Amino acid sequence: MKSTILAFAAAGLLASTAMASAEQVTLDLWTIDDPGEYHYVLAEEFMEEHPDITVNVRTVQFRDMVNDLARAVATGNGPDITYIDNPEVALFASRGLLLDLTPYIEKSEVVNAEDIYPGPLASVTWDGGIYGLPRGANTIALYYNADKFREAGLDPDNPPKTWDELYQAAKVLTKPEENAYGIAFSAVATEEGTFQFLPWLQMTGGDYDNVATEGGARALNFWKRLLDEGLASPDTLIRSQWDSTGTFNTGSAAMAISGPWELPRMSEEAEFDYRAALLPIPEEGAERASALGEGDNVILANSDNPEEAFLFLEFLYEQMPRVWNEFGYLPASRVEVNDPKTPTIYAVFEESMKYARNRGPHPEWPRISKAVQEAIQSTLTGQTDAGTALETAQQKIDGVLGE
Repeated sequence: MKSTILAFAAAGLLASTAMASAEQVTLDLWTIDDPGEYHYVLAEEFMEEHPDITVNVRTVQFRDMVNDLARAVATGNGPDITYIDNPEVALFASRGLLLDLTPYIEKSEVVNAEDIYPGPLASVTWDGGIYGLPRGANTIALYYNADKFREAGLDPDNPPKTWDELYQAAKVLTKPEENAYGIAFSAVATEEGTFQFLPWLQMTGGDYDNVATEGGARALNFWKRLLDEGLASPDTLIRSQWDSTGTFNTGSAAMAISGPWELPRMSEEAEFDYRAALLPIPEEGAERASALGEGDNVILANSDNPEEAFLFLEFLYEQMPRVWNEFGYLPASRVEVNDPKTPTIYAVFEESMKYARNRGPHPEWPRISKAVQEAIQSTLTGQTDAGTALETAQQKIDGVLGE
């Protein structure tokens, strides 16, 4: 009898274990974050609240995300959830690779699409569906070293407001004998280069679908002048935004064009009075523009666990009031940020968001962006003049838009 009881007990234990195993859900998440950053931190918090769901987080390099994701989807090895840069959502949504979240949002007590700001909402919208939730938003502005301004006789309370003032300040602040440049920015042949250049084009009246303009050539020639005169480092052509801002943090550049994602490490690395200002405009009274950045949390259409995946997206969305102080993003929805860190810089980026514009959206955005990148590179390396380079880019873009 005892052996029979033990047998039943063992069988019951096995059945219980099997049931627990069956109920445990695993979600695979791809991100551009490193351990200790947004997705890793919040995945741990989510799992504490939902012990029946495991979130496996994997880091993919920003420049590799689109290609790696496309290959993984084609072979059936894609994640349940991934981060996608905002102009890439249309690329994947138009091919039926993302889950339309509209019915989930309509039932949600956490997410209200009307609370998401128009720019970030447009970035996840395609053909009437909503295919992601923004994790935050960002834009770019001009960081500057107020201590170096004072040393050079410049007024740190009156940063450059026009392109000419920016050029003059960069010239005064450049110290070749100290290997210190006036300004740092990124013209790298990736999406980051497009992201940084488009606002300059847009300030002159152009846009991603209208690049071959006199103003576009003026903007590109302005960048070229900064490089040709040694006011910006030659590796501007190959350096990411993260790396270019790193030179600012070390004091090797007096100004840098970058975004709020830099602030967490800037507070640790920059041992000087750093400030921020809106991007300078071509001349007083000109149109103002900035870039709309950050990315979106999306669910792959072939996820085996869409309900649990959306539960995780809801959890991430609930953290929007935290993103500025903890992760260096601007909120992408109407939430209150209590006691924002670096309040004066927060105010600059909050103002800049009023002028931030989407890249696209277009399902062939990578091809459009590549045409812009090629124009930037060929001009800055002296292979082609700005007007010709942008005409070539326009022909390629027209071909994409006409398909």
